[in-house]
Amino acid sequence: MDQPLLQRDSGPGCCSCRMLKAWLPILSWLPKYTLKWLQMDLLAGLTVGLTTVPQALAYAEVAGLPVQYGLYSAFMGGFIYTLLGTSKDVTLGPTAIMSLLCFSLVGGEPHRAVLLSLLCGLIQAALALLRLGFLLDFISFPVIKGFTCAAAITIGFGQVKNILGLQDIPHEFFPQVYYTFYKIPEAQIGDVVLGLLCVALLVMLMSMKTSLGSGDDAPTFSRVARRFVWAVATMRNALIVVAASFCAFSWEAYGRHVFTITGETSQGLPPFRPPPTSDTTANGTVVTFGEIVEDFGGGLAVIPFMGLLESIAIAKAFGVIVLLSLAFLMPAFYYIPKASLAAVIICAVAPMVDYQVVAKMWQIHKLDLLPFTVTFLMSFWQVQYGIIGGVALSGALLMYTMARPQIKMSHQGVLLIQLASGLSFPAAEHLSHIIHTQALQESPPHSVVLDCHHVSVIDYTVIHELSDLLRQFKRQDVCLILSGLQPNVLEILLAADLEGLRYADGVETALQMGSGNLNL
Repeated sequence: MDQPLLQRDSGPGCCSCRMLKAWLPILSWLPKYTLKWLQMDLLAGLTVGLTTVPQALAYAEVAGLPVQYGLYSAFMGGFIYTLLGTSKDVTLGPTAIMSLLCFSLVGGEPHRAVLLSLLCGLIQAALALLRLGFLLDFISFPVIKGFTCAAAITIGFGQVKNILGLQDIPHEFFPQVYYTFYKIPEAQIGDVVLGLLCVALLVMLMSMKTSLGSGDDAPTFSRVARRFVWAVATMRNALIVVAASFCAFSWEAYGRHVFTITGETSQGLPPFRPPPTSDTTANGTVVTFGEIVEDFGGGLAVIPFMGLLESIAIAKAFGVIVLLSLAFLMPAFYYIPKASLAAVIICAVAPMVDYQVVAKMWQIHKLDLLPFTVTFLMSFWQVQYGIIGGVALSGALLMYTMARPQIKMSHQGVLLIQLASGLSFPAAEHLSHIIHTQALQESPPHSVVLDCHHVSVIDYTVIHELSDLLRQFKRQDVCLILSGLQPNVLEILLAADLEGLRYADGVETALQMGSGNLNL
């Protein structure tokens, strides 16, 4: 008698323990953590950290913010994700696309960027609690590709001004293109030489890393050389920025201002406090929280979803490195040439311009080029409008497919109609029209077998159209027979108590019923 009581009492305890581990995944992996894993994580943290620091500085430039804000956004997520994270393959710092989206909404104002981050985090948390992650499935691959290609071109070309050392270039894409070419005669030779050299070195190191083989059977010297090349290529961003900064410092020490440099940056961490919920313009006008949110507009819908979609890169323990940079290295960032950061950005976003995907979509499914093209072109106008336009067009194409499913018809004494996909309310009237024209309006009218083995759900609209069809078939003394009904669909049809409903397990049986060779 005691054993069942123990089993009943232990159930809630197990559930609560399982639930706690689901909310705090660190409780699952920390007890199994080994020294070997620590060594690997330290190496990963060092590698990713050295990559993150220069990229974070560069992406702050894309967002139109002071460079230290790139580092601020790069380390905090790592601490929280240690407790709550479920995947080792996720990015928790600034990215090129998110920086571009941020700039389009906050206009280079740091306090608005902080408030935007908080609101987007709350929206993502609400999506998780309400189990609304399925909404991401409605952003199709062509839309994502169209947006990333346009964003890569926008971001990459936006750094050409820093490669050339140009000033007072607009941030909007089309004016930016015009004024960049218009001001080429004002290009600074030092920035041009340094920027092109940095791009060439980054491309060379990237190619060297890509061409490295495994080399497991190679001699010891070859394996060591391969690992050295891999390490240098992996840390290429940091090495290039450090070398460029040293070069700029050397010229500045002699009083020669050859390069456009980053300038003063704040050292250490900002004070821990909630973001401001209001703003004051230059003329003293107070902007309320509601007005700020209204200014964000559709970006509050786009950015949280894009942030979730971008969670694909590797990030583990790089917050060690970023905090040290904030604490001790910020004065050194004064001498970072903007041309070197521009080179880092250009080389980072260049692979995102996937021109081969256009040829693949043309070969596989030409219709996918429509949302891709709309997203791509509209993103040059406003990046968030590009995503919204692409999603809207993809949704329209999806609804058209639902409303006009492929229908195969054949005459075997009886009209056999086979649905290539499911049947839902947008397609009900279309199917009813086809049956009318192909069967009831013929002379004499034909019996119809409707193959429903693809139909997994059915709704009231379909039931209503089916009821009307059955009445018309009965008036003309011909048969409408449904075949291959799934149990749940048949249960709904029987519950609807449709007059004259006839059905069969298979198509052959239904055809015999329709031709009058079999009576049930």
